[in-house]
Amino acid sequence: MFYLSRIEHTFRVPPSLLNLPIEEAIKGELEKLFLDKVIADLGLCVSVYDIKSIEGGFIFPSDGAATYTVVFRLIMFRPFVGEIIAAKVKESNATGLRLSIGFFDDIYIPAHLFPKPSSFKPDPNKKDKGTWEWEYDEEPYIIDGIDEIKYRVHNVSYPPIPIEQPKEAKPFAPMVITGSIDEDGLGPVSWWVDAEETKES
Repeated sequence: MFYLSRIEHTFRVPPSLLNLPIEEAIKGELEKLFLDKVIADLGLCVSVYDIKSIEGGFIFPSDGAATYTVVFRLIMFRPFVGEIIAAKVKESNATGLRLSIGFFDDIYIPAHLFPKPSSFKPDPNKKDKGTWEWEYDEEPYIIDGIDEIKYRVHNVSYPPIPIEQPKEAKPFAPMVITGSIDEDGLGPVSWWVDAEETKES
């Protein structure tokens, strides 16, 4: 789920930071540039791990900033296909579920990757919202949003940045995880705890 990515980057350190120890100034600038940002095919940056080398410090004519080339490592969140992760329900509608792991919210379980047969029960008080229900042995198993959901990563994609977005469109997500709960042991954890308790009794 988490990886170290080694990156080389050349950037300016503004004059206002040149009174700081150089590594401290550069780490602050790296955090501004990369923290909580998605890098295509690498994932979401959650932390600057370390700085391996700093070279340069050139000040070009008519520019008071110093330019450095830095080699550093970032801690990246990038799940692999097939990995099982636990998350909480953020949204439930007729197309499926949207899940969150706290620092990342663009996790989607589409309806066709639910256990079968599953059905959606609209909430009469909330437009486009409701709950999903899986029927097994004539018993309903509800996804109520209280339990943690275990899902298997089906796909990780990095959509291209749109040139224009309609006003009503959802905010652009630079990384999207698609998951599946259509296997034994996946879905709300209480489904399987209850099943074990039923077996034991």
